[in-house]
Amino acid sequence: MMKSAVQVGLNWWSTWQERSVNRRIFAAMVTVGGCTTLVKLTAAVKEMAVAYQFGTSDELDAFLIAFVLPAFAVTLIGGSLNGALIPTYIQVREQEGQPAAQRLLSSIMVVSIGFLVVLSMILALTASYCLPLMASGFSAEKMAVTQSLYWGLLSTLVLSGVATTWGAILNAEHRFALAAVAPVATSIATMVAVIVMAKYWGSYALVAGIVGGALLEAGVVGWGLKRTGVSLLPRWYGASLAIKQVLQQYAPMVAAAFLMSGTAVVGQSMAAMLGPGDVSALSYGNKITSLILGIVALTVSSAVMPHFSRMVARAEWPGLRHTLLTYSRWLLIGTLPVTVALIYYSEPVVALLFQRGAFSAEDTRLVGQIQAMYLLQVPLYVVSMLFARLISALKEIKWFMWGNAINLSMYIVLTYALMQRFGVAGIALATSLMYLISCGFLLWVSLRLLQARAAGRQ
Repeated sequence: MMKSAVQVGLNWWSTWQERSVNRRIFAAMVTVGGCTTLVKLTAAVKEMAVAYQFGTSDELDAFLIAFVLPAFAVTLIGGSLNGALIPTYIQVREQEGQPAAQRLLSSIMVVSIGFLVVLSMILALTASYCLPLMASGFSAEKMAVTQSLYWGLLSTLVLSGVATTWGAILNAEHRFALAAVAPVATSIATMVAVIVMAKYWGSYALVAGIVGGALLEAGVVGWGLKRTGVSLLPRWYGASLAIKQVLQQYAPMVAAAFLMSGTAVVGQSMAAMLGPGDVSALSYGNKITSLILGIVALTVSSAVMPHFSRMVARAEWPGLRHTLLTYSRWLLIGTLPVTVALIYYSEPVVALLFQRGAFSAEDTRLVGQIQAMYLLQVPLYVVSMLFARLISALKEIKWFMWGNAINLSMYIVLTYALMQRFGVAGIALATSLMYLISCGFLLWVSLRLLQARAAGRQ
């Protein structure tokens, strides 16, 4: 009886979501959102374990600075590639069939892995120059630990980059759940490593967890993609028109990601110029914001990208505009009350999550202030993800480069000015103000591009 009721419910859900594009997007959001919530809650438990073990210590400062460039590189190569690849992949699959899409993916994987390997070598060779610039306030002993951790973390570049691309292809194949839930592997691996090994290895346990988690995540996503019938083997099929189109979009996407991800490097580096523990405090202060954005923004971007790309391929301009404005309103209505409540209760939330072990009441007060400043960005960031995915689907990547150049310039000025007035909390406030500027820019570009496409079609 129960099995029959479940089957009826699943059949109704399948029929309901197929009635319109908005419903299909909503169904994808429910799937991705549920899985991502599980992932982020697991990550929150992991952060509690890290806070209990390390607090706002020099060890955690060293790990966070060591992880900045590897994380930056994965976003730069792997994350940027997805925005350039997915619209073309879907277009090729729709117009030329799955075999042509497979050839495109196999060739792009060759390019992606090559870029990641070369970038890993560059980061390794320039470590002695980059890290001292980023951590100018560190002592010689603290810098030596940072460099050791950095070498270990570089091994995650290829694993994380490949997993990111495979996950994006899973989304393009409308297999949203596995790609969304796979990052739980890294959180669990890191948590286990901290609990079991931190008292012996110190911050090196964090590196072991991150590397082991990246390996597990790549394995899980690769297994899921293989089950859909997509080959995982990289193979070069020559410079086809589709390959050239992806690479033409990729160059400005990398430039845009370099500029935007540069804000994280700037923020961490400026925090390292302040007092001991400020890098850690800045990281803790961003945990709840990252949790919310990780659930909502990732859900939105993963769900809408395939649908936006399909609507662009079919030139459905009025439907695109309607979907864009509808979901913008819904997201603002949904995120504003939550944001206001979390800002009001910022310090109690920090105390509940982190204040135990090495994490003191003084740490709670500082992190609570930082968290309140970071939370201001939530509604703006979430809505701007819609605009960004539309621009990617339209293959107008050059706008990201201009927008992110403005963002980085404003962020550097705002961070320096507000850091003088508010200390490390000023860095968080500068981030939120930057996203206000970014959201306005992306909205203007999205509406302008849709108007131009609609006029051209007529």
